Amino acid sequence: MTAMKALLCVEPGKVEITERPRPDSKPGHVRVRIGHVGICGTDYHIYGGHQPFLAYPRIMGHELSGRAMEASPDGRIAEGDLLVVNPYLTCGTCRACINGKPNCCENIAVLGVHIDGGMCEEIVVPEENLYPAEGLSEKAAAMVEFLAIGAHGVARARIRSGSAVLVVGAGPIGLGAALFATIDGARVTLRDTSPDRLALAVKVIPDAALELVGQEAPGAYDTVFDATGNIHAMNAGLNWVGHGGTYVLLSVVKDDLSFADPEFHKRETTLLASRNALRADFEHVIACIKAGKVPVDALATHETSFEEVVTNLPRWAQDRDTLVKAIIRV
Repeated sequence: MTAMKALLCVEPGKVEITERPRPDSKPGHVRVRIGHVGICGTDYHIYGGHQPFLAYPRIMGHELSGRAMEASPDGRIAEGDLLVVNPYLTCGTCRACINGKPNCCENIAVLGVHIDGGMCEEIVVPEENLYPAEGLSEKAAAMVEFLAIGAHGVARARIRSGSAVLVVGAGPIGLGAALFATIDGARVTLRDTSPDRLALAVKVIPDAALELVGQEAPGAYDTVFDATGNIHAMNAGLNWVGHGGTYVLLSVVKDDLSFADPEFHKRETTLLASRNALRADFEHVIACIKAGKVPVDALATHETSFEEVVTNLPRWAQDRDTLVKAIIRV
């Protein structure tokens, strides 16, 4: 079998273009020619050596779009179809999968993290993990996965139209949550430590209120989302939840949450974790992009070729305040 190009993170701080065997075909799977890949915060963490559940070397990449190189067995996918890849490979037999929550499968394997991902020319993916995306550009299709993370958190929170929502952390995941809360009719405030990130955020969600940490006015919100990845911010976020409100943790860190129980109880707080996304979230994002509700051009702030990513990824890893989403053209 002929070789293909792949971007390999050899070890922390070292990425290179290499050749790998093209993946073998498997029953129930479809071969996909990768067209575009979004660079995720997880990819920057892998490059920086801050991803604890990963073995090097690793082909990164889980925000993927591409074209089917063959039809699916059931005819749902035709050769040449534009596809969004759901990168969460699940067992289908654990309690979570049986209960309709494969996003938190007990045996989950995420492309580009637990196993090699899509920063390469071809992958072979289970048919059920491929969602048709005709009507989207290939670049927009590569942004569906990260937006689905925010959309899933918003769906979990069951936001009411007109309610007051605070999103702490104006990176890509926080912007996704803020965007889909806005689509659901919420009044959204975005808070961040970086004025550069807030300046980018207002281009994505012009109607959002912006608060720089340290200068915010006190207030309480019906729903608060944390998308900071900072344990101190996560512990402090409860203070912004109004009585009867909901606190949603989009971030995950290897540390302990700590709340004052009297504060948690007197608010009758609903505490939610939100992990990954479901097929319904992917399809909701795709529909919203098609309907013109998602400013994909404002989100895709940076772009690079496959060959140039070796130079650009290390640079962007050091200066993430000035970008929202960087896209690789494979």
